[in-house]
Amino acid sequence: MIREKPSKNQARLPKGVIAVVPPSFRRERALIKRGVWPVAGCDEAGRGPLAGPVVAAAVVLDPKRIPKGIDDSKRLTAERREELFEEICATSSFAVAFASRARIDRDNILRASLWALARAVHALPEIPKHVFVDGRDKLDTQCDCDAVIGGDGLVMSIAAASIIAKVTRDRLMRALALDCPGYGFESHKGYAVPEHLEALNRLGPSVYHRSFFAPVVAAREKHQPAMIDSGVIAIETRIEVEVSTEI
Repeated sequence: MIREKPSKNQARLPKGVIAVVPPSFRRERALIKRGVWPVAGCDEAGRGPLAGPVVAAAVVLDPKRIPKGIDDSKRLTAERREELFEEICATSSFAVAFASRARIDRDNILRASLWALARAVHALPEIPKHVFVDGRDKLDTQCDCDAVIGGDGLVMSIAAASIIAKVTRDRLMRALALDCPGYGFESHKGYAVPEHLEALNRLGPSVYHRSFFAPVVAAREKHQPAMIDSGVIAIETRIEVEVSTEI
């Protein structure tokens, strides 16, 4: 095997530092050259938390007006995500969908997430001809779909969707914190950090907590043992929950 020798002028990273390549528009551009358009990327935020909905987003970037600096939302600061959120909304077509806590309880987190992702794609102003989705699972959509593992760090449109989904969900959790104080939703956004686990143990589950996630089950057993012993768990039968937050 022949290996290319590094250029003398090539910058060397410090030992132990791994270069992170930002997502590219290469996959989308290859489809555009074949006459496939619109091309969307989609991603979700909120699979891991103990509370709140999953938020899914689908984005069709304008090839001539792609905001600079788009990256996997997890690599960006909260301030930079907010800036890019505004730029993406101003230059792209996008749609957002929510999978409520009740739907997550009924369908499980994976199925609820895939449902929300497909719904976001279908809610775009124009149904795309092709969609890239982050993860292993393809979506049930009218268009061709490619699932890309680690796609939010590889595919520009998916990265843009990850920003829209993350910022939207963060804003929503801050709104839920006002309605349900004491749990710290405004800071940890429902994730299982020590602060949240302590509040959950002290206060018991709120109406926004996912019923079958293990720490929530444990807190319910402590605060509502009679319901657990009798095998009765109150679950909302209304699946669609209207959520209002400024996007």
